[in-house]
Amino acid sequence: MLAAKQSFILREVEEGTGAAIGLEEDRSAMQTGLRLWFADLPRSHSPIVTLRPVGLNRFRATLTFGNFAADTIGQMNRADAEEVQLARALVASVAHSADVRFTADQSLETWRIHDGSFALSAEKRKIAGRFEEDALAVTCRELVIPILAAMAELYGYDPVEEQVTPAGEVEGELSISTIRRRERNPRNRLLALRIHGERCQVCGFNSECHYPGVSSIIEVHHIQPLSLLGEPRAYDPSTDLIPLCPNCHRAVHTKRPLPWSPDELRAMYHD
Repeated sequence: MLAAKQSFILREVEEGTGAAIGLEEDRSAMQTGLRLWFADLPRSHSPIVTLRPVGLNRFRATLTFGNFAADTIGQMNRADAEEVQLARALVASVAHSADVRFTADQSLETWRIHDGSFALSAEKRKIAGRFEEDALAVTCRELVIPILAAMAELYGYDPVEEQVTPAGEVEGELSISTIRRRERNPRNRLLALRIHGERCQVCGFNSECHYPGVSSIIEVHHIQPLSLLGEPRAYDPSTDLIPLCPNCHRAVHTKRPLPWSPDELRAMYHD
């Protein structure tokens, strides 16, 4: 039954990780699973997450590496401290709803990928209607996406910066802005919502409560814009990112160059 949902799962995982994903069936066990890896790498050179139904109401996601992934692992080991911190935070978020286990003596707080023997598994239990799309979407968000997103963070997919011309030039204002990777990385959204939930941190709006069946419209706000940082500093997703509804997000940026702080906006907000 899982094989029939390949297109749905692929779309969910690509949107959540911000990476192109390869996918194939895995029939090596009693229940058919799906293997997912980074499509710009041969499967044998990539981290691989295998999603498999277990028992009657469980899913297990297992991370392993292809037989020829030594160069990929070497690149991951060159990740800087910030990327390692974010990768660990993504994997730690899986433990909120699933049992996470590592090989050898690795721990949730200090794990590191030294070679191809590294593996972790995450098992989510008591999933009602586990093959229905709503349940599969939650399973992807809670198991597969955070694990692959952590690997993408270590591997370093996105360019550091990009030059863009904002829409303001239409009114005669020609200027160039630098958008850094963290400001558009879809993994930011994933991590912020895993840490803070999907409720606006200013007005309390929750799209799932107000618009049942509509995909989340909550947005993620960088409290201190990266473009205004004078010097690099440690990046803490638990304090640097907050979820805001579209109205509050737009309101917070009406003040320039520094946006209103969340506390300032809360003080102005009225039901």
